[in-house]
Amino acid sequence: MRLLVAGGAEVDAGKTTFTTGLVARTGVRGYKPRAGNGYWYDQDDYRRAVETERLYGKDAKRIAAANPDSAPPEAINPVHRLWMPTPGRGKGLLGREGRRFLLDRVTLDGDDSYVVNGDAELPPAATRAFPVDSSPHVESLPAFNDLMEQRHAPALSALADEIDRRGEAIVESYADIARPLSGFVPDAVAVVEPRRCRIYDGERYDKACSVASGSAREGQLEEHVGSVTELLDPAATVTLPALSSEERSDVGTVADAYAPAYDELLAVA
Repeated sequence: MRLLVAGGAEVDAGKTTFTTGLVARTGVRGYKPRAGNGYWYDQDDYRRAVETERLYGKDAKRIAAANPDSAPPEAINPVHRLWMPTPGRGKGLLGREGRRFLLDRVTLDGDDSYVVNGDAELPPAATRAFPVDSSPHVESLPAFNDLMEQRHAPALSALADEIDRRGEAIVESYADIARPLSGFVPDAVAVVEPRRCRIYDGERYDKACSVASGSAREGQLEEHVGSVTELLDPAATVTLPALSSEERSDVGTVADAYAPAYDELLAVA
């Protein structure tokens, strides 16, 4: 059984809460292939990262804690990005308005490596915590694309191979990206957003991703959830109850509260 959890909103969609409850419900290992956190918006995560010299975010941490094994967050989250908001600074290296890529952590076979934006000034604590000086620096998009092919792609491919060997997985996407692993074809998909969950057949969702990726709007960029779901009718739509922060931190409580959505998702799978 392979399940995908994607977000219908770029931020605060509720994907990770949904994923941790689904892990508790099914006992299937959860993954977060790609993730990121901001120096300004996720300062608690940033401070923990530089103090422990381990770069990962709260989403991977929560999923790892919910998983039935004791694998660390890096094992389920091979690519993590640290970024900084840059009001008024334009699109920057990666063409993203309002934020600047600082560095990526890429984990392959248990070993961490880093890629640094050579055109950005890193916070002093980050330069002390991570091997910035000995890591490759990129100053152009073509150079970054080359490094991503050399480092990011093998790490994500290794994760996909692990999922294939296991034969089951719950994979959580990031932001409002439709699929975090291009070769991962789920049995069913949950698109989560505030107040509701839309459920789709996995094969039809995968085909819609392929159609969206060839559209003039998306081009060669990652497909966004909205571009995919506008091509499909959901198999089911379930209202999600609002949960307090205490309830969201208890995976058993989440599993009970979201049981109707999980029932529909598993029925489609």
